[in-house]
Amino acid sequence: MGIMKEFKTFAMRGNVVDLAVGVIIGGAFGKIVTSLVNDIIMPPIGKLLGDVSFEELTIPLVDMSKLTEEEQAVAPVIRYGQFINVVLDFLIVAFCIFLLVKVINRLKHKEEKKEEAPKAPTEKECPYCLSQIPIHATRCKNCTSHLVKVEHS
Repeated sequence: MGIMKEFKTFAMRGNVVDLAVGVIIGGAFGKIVTSLVNDIIMPPIGKLLGDVSFEELTIPLVDMSKLTEEEQAVAPVIRYGQFINVVLDFLIVAFCIFLLVKVINRLKHKEEKKEEAPKAPTEKECPYCLSQIPIHATRCKNCTSHLVKVEHS
């Protein structure tokens, strides 16, 4: 049972759960971007290029004129149109992730600035010799003068 307990500890760590949520949301976001590219971006581009469907852009690796329709359907081809769609998918997802990380970093930077409260002084100046001494000192380490003790909270 030791391995099950160890797995439960691993699986319940916050970053593992966060990663799982990120993967699920990322998968759904990927589908949205794929639809955006295939259904919204590429049709107008295809229309501008003369009613071309990018998914159908191929380079045949065999002479297609000698093949039947069934053979043409399974003939080896380079699907560069589909590749263009996938590259656009990637670029859009990468850009969105870039923007997301930029926003998160900006928010973290603002939080760090808030957390940087001014620190309480740890030294004070001796009124007799003007050297720096610990704030709670009752006697100067340089001139050995007795200092007035000030209560600090």
